Amino acid sequence: MPRGSIGTDSNWQSGSFVSKHLRSRYSDLLFRTRLDGHDAYIYLLIEHQSRSDKFMPLRMLDYLVNIWNHYLDRNPRARTLPAVVPLVVHSSHTGRRWNAPTDITELIDLDPATHQALDPYLPRFRFMLDDIAALDLPALRARDLTPAARVMLTLHKIAPGNTRLGVDLLALTEDLLAILDGPNGTDELRCVASYILIVGDTQEADLEPLIDRLGPRAKEAIMTTAERLRAQGRAEGRAEGRAEGLIELLTVKFGSLPAATLETVHAADLAQVRTWNLRILNATTLDDVFA
Repeated sequence: MPRGSIGTDSNWQSGSFVSKHLRSRYSDLLFRTRLDGHDAYIYLLIEHQSRSDKFMPLRMLDYLVNIWNHYLDRNPRARTLPAVVPLVVHSSHTGRRWNAPTDITELIDLDPATHQALDPYLPRFRFMLDDIAALDLPALRARDLTPAARVMLTLHKIAPGNTRLGVDLLALTEDLLAILDGPNGTDELRCVASYILIVGDTQEADLEPLIDRLGPRAKEAIMTTAERLRAQGRAEGRAEGRAEGLIELLTVKFGSLPAATLETVHAADLAQVRTWNLRILNATTLDDVFA
């Protein structure tokens, strides 16, 4: 971290700079703060895939440019840009460490001699990397973090495909109780439960050892979350079935569909898919369906 004092008035900025089709692989957070009296931002990107992204420097640079453009839209009289500190958090439940570039100059295809000759004119951009995959769990739990951050990072490392989270998370009982006792404790525990049930392969019945430690409030939060996810899954199943039917009809009527159209249909809810199905009857082009 560069020298300087970061203000204590940091606050989260709403919105995401990750494109919709990548949000299953990445989550991002933008925090606004003060650095030595100047506006500054911390941009955090969390990777949800097991392998390193070799084009991450380019992806991060694109996101930072979007942040700066967003800042200029809100501050049209600005004459300078705020500092943005980029941080990528990577983990892999397979234990595979980060093995891709963290500097954009590593992506530029030049032979070594030419690279050295052009070095003063090549773009400079490097992001900080927190490679959770390189840490064992005791080292991760020993970090000076808030309980919510410690739980999140631990889940990020061990949850995918895990069938025994009810036992493995017992070591985080104290942190989970601290979350539950916080001002938005029940809501935050529901978020934790959602992540466990969606990303892991642990069934709610297998969470009993953890629930017994956390008490009745936690049990109610986890059980209602599990029921909500089941209902959501049923609704998504109906929407997916309708989406596949719509794609089949569109293909019959208009031929091979662009990738963007397929993505739009799969991302839509049940009501929107139903509307598009009705429009097919009178549509003469794809634009007529999706207008």
